[in-house]
Amino acid sequence: MAESQKLLLRVYIAPDIAHKMTLSTRPSTVEELITVIKEKFRPRLDFDFNLQYEDPDFGGQLCFLTDISELPEKAVLKVHRSETDAGSASTSDTEILPYAPERLQSWPDVFPVPQFSYDVEHSLNGGNMAYQNSGKFLKLTKGQKHDILENMAKAMHSFKAYPSDKEVAKAAEALISKHPCLTEPGSQCGWYGWKTSLKFKMGNFRTKLSRSGCEEVAVNSGKRSKNNPESESPHSNIKRARRAEIVVDNPSQAVKEFLEKWPALRLESQIAAEFHRITNISLKNKFYAELDNHTPRLIAVYRQKAARTGKAAEALRSICSAYDLTDHYDINNRRTVALRALPVYFREDDSVFFKMWNTEELDEPDIADSAVALVSMVNGES
Repeated sequence: MAESQKLLLRVYIAPDIAHKMTLSTRPSTVEELITVIKEKFRPRLDFDFNLQYEDPDFGGQLCFLTDISELPEKAVLKVHRSETDAGSASTSDTEILPYAPERLQSWPDVFPVPQFSYDVEHSLNGGNMAYQNSGKFLKLTKGQKHDILENMAKAMHSFKAYPSDKEVAKAAEALISKHPCLTEPGSQCGWYGWKTSLKFKMGNFRTKLSRSGCEEVAVNSGKRSKNNPESESPHSNIKRARRAEIVVDNPSQAVKEFLEKWPALRLESQIAAEFHRITNISLKNKFYAELDNHTPRLIAVYRQKAARTGKAAEALRSICSAYDLTDHYDINNRRTVALRALPVYFREDDSVFFKMWNTEELDEPDIADSAVALVSMVNGES
């Protein structure tokens, strides 16, 4: 009877791309379900992958699907590319590291303080009660403080391997908010010393991970040999990039060479996945959020510049006049004018940046020779 069940699935084929999928019958095996999904979303999923699903028994945490009977009738699936995928076009020097499924959230606004060992929690509960009654601070032993810092570091690493100074401060503040008995006497904020201790503990935690072979942090390590401590650091022989290698004269050629070296970055989903792996932030959401935040100020600056004289001012007046004829409540119009006028404001040639794409004449925009381009889609009538 289980095989005749209807399945309603939400399939994430990329970190930010989900599709709804309905199956009239339940596949008999996980391999059969993978084959069905491959056929449905080909050629986007033309590679070997496993499936993860949100397990309701564990509060929606991701688990690898190994038995088809474990899949609920209504489920969320996530495609996880197999590390042994032989069909990948990448090589050892052009391979993009796979998306890290263990980090599914960005740094929270309120840091969740983890559970400590039994004896530490017992001492903290007693300390919090004493602090509420008499304002007495808890004096920790060396082992208790080590347990607190170790568990805090693990919780911080679950969100980000390299948290910023502000993010470490949020974690320290959350620790004091939950356990006020740990407040530092004499400190203006009460948690500055904890912030410093957490920063050092995160460094030690990353060192342990690096020694265990974690590539995410091992790539930044480069200590001298223990047998020859006087030798130069492995990083000392790395050639420092010159200015001409960073700010190139021909950016379009640099982009071509970059894409030849890392061809997977031609795909929008791969760019988003790589950005998310490094920063744990959605590229599209972050870009549009920052653009929308600065757009009102940019338009005001453009209008101020357009009131002057000169070729740049004249071009800005033309852009602003065209914008005034559009719907100001349309967010796409505001984004377009903010980006369209940017190179004009800096007196740069915008002919290779701003592209018009007539969707009735061409199947795709002509941006092959552009390093970065803003494409406006129009039809034959507009």
